[in-house]
Amino acid sequence: GVNGGGGTSHTCWDIAGLSEGCHDATGGTVGGQVGYRWQTGPIVFGVEAQGNWADFTGDNVSQLFPADRNRTKIDAFGLFTGQVGYAFNNVLIYMKGGAAVVDDKYSIVTNPGGALLASASETRWGGVVGVGFEYGFAPNWSAGLEYDHMFLGTQSNGFTTPAGAFAGSDNIKQDADLFTARVNYRFGGPIVARY
Repeated sequence: GVNGGGGTSHTCWDIAGLSEGCHDATGGTVGGQVGYRWQTGPIVFGVEAQGNWADFTGDNVSQLFPADRNRTKIDAFGLFTGQVGYAFNNVLIYMKGGAAVVDDKYSIVTNPGGALLASASETRWGGVVGVGFEYGFAPNWSAGLEYDHMFLGTQSNGFTTPAGAFAGSDNIKQDADLFTARVNYRFGGPIVARY
């Protein structure tokens, strides 16, 4: 299937326990998912892998260094989840949970002006939980809405200047909320419209 929507990542930076402040990185996302579901009575179990491109960006003026702005960007994420749901007629309501991974880019720029002072990047793993609703509107086709929350924890990141020199480290705490619409095609199964 395919999905698209938006999200927001709440990110807080600190140096040695001293807060530089927080900001929300918001934007759009589009991607796809593949999985397998099986049903016993009205109960549906599933596994799914999802990959998305994203453009979640945001920044704030550093509370410790007012001449700096701290900027965060998520440009991709993946979800690897198990699902359990309840189906009635052609409607499925489900919960999901598992692992999440995001591609993060961080930068420190001048305030004002926006000239790059230092940057860092990482691949960050965490957990995800979500809920969704899916409606079978035609044989083997379904559409739905989903909300997911990613718990991404705190990581220490070393920053380097554009010339490649070490510029210090920040502890960065992050979580994210995702809201997507989805369309799925199911291979096999009954020929009548169901979840």
